Amino acid sequence: MSAHPPPAAAAAVAAGSAGARFETAATRLFGTRLPIVAGGLMWLANADYVAAASRAGMIGFITAATFPDDAALRREIRRCREQCEGGPFGVNVSMLPKLLEGDRTQAVVDLIIDEGVRFVETSGRSPAPYLPALKAAGIVVLHKVPAVRYAVKAQEIGVDAVSIVGAECGGHPGMDPVGSLVNAAWAREQLRIPYLIGGGIGCGSQVAAVIAMGAAGVSVGTRFLVAEEIWAGEGYKRAVIAAQPTDTMLCMTRVSNPMRVLRNATSRQVQQLEAERPEIGIADLLPLVSGRHARAAYERGDASSGMLSMGHALAFTDRIEPLAAIAARMEREMLAAAERLGAARPGIAAAAVAATAA
Repeated sequence: MSAHPPPAAAAAVAAGSAGARFETAATRLFGTRLPIVAGGLMWLANADYVAAASRAGMIGFITAATFPDDAALRREIRRCREQCEGGPFGVNVSMLPKLLEGDRTQAVVDLIIDEGVRFVETSGRSPAPYLPALKAAGIVVLHKVPAVRYAVKAQEIGVDAVSIVGAECGGHPGMDPVGSLVNAAWAREQLRIPYLIGGGIGCGSQVAAVIAMGAAGVSVGTRFLVAEEIWAGEGYKRAVIAAQPTDTMLCMTRVSNPMRVLRNATSRQVQQLEAERPEIGIADLLPLVSGRHARAAYERGDASSGMLSMGHALAFTDRIEPLAAIAARMEREMLAAAERLGAARPGIAAAAVAATAA
């Protein structure tokens, strides 16, 4: 059983209205008002987006892999700091298995430390080799994993918190994906450190639910794709609004790198190749799945091609609006859900008494 007490959803009700501070292990760890993390979005999570998240009471992470060299990343970090108005922000360091030579992870970590960044989100392979330097610099490390068992390993090596993404997530849900609702309860039985739940999260009632189940907060990606601060073209965002959860699909399972993406010409072609060629390798798929195609799609504002990561939170992407407006809607939904829980308590208590008497 988790050694840290679950944050009380009732505290949100006591706050009384939107704009109040929510108290969870995540808000304390990151110094935020809301228990919501805007996870790193490849190509899209730049200074404008991350700073908007910070000003809205959340924390976001600049994706280091988006930038071609250290100088560009350094400029983006400084630009973000200027826009955050003193609020928290971090940098995402993706350590996925490299398909090409030139792993920049050590250089990126050194740069983050040099720039005085306070928070890092790591993903992919284990961050163990970099933890001593990060911890010596006083940096909080949030590690993103696709399963509870990897969260336990991350806890053992000393990360400060974990983000567990479930089967519903856009991007990479892992080889044996488990749903977010199961992860939220299962993780509480095995973790001592704070954990976030990601995958299909886009409504405030879900935030309240996973907090009630023991999580410290949530990680959100797909829901925020329609934020005004996301630089992708409007046509792309319109496609995100029009899409439903059933418009996503899992590709690249044959090469042991499952990826949930929007169903479009590229993802259908990848799926067909995998069906026709059981022996297919990643090199055979690279001409289709290379990230440069996704970036080009964002630039064109066209979602008809490219491997475009999207998850089941497409259920909630209903309009283009400022990120702060999305956060405010989720906050109101969190409060309403917490109030419903409070209203249900007398009935729950009465049922328990009746069961005991029987």
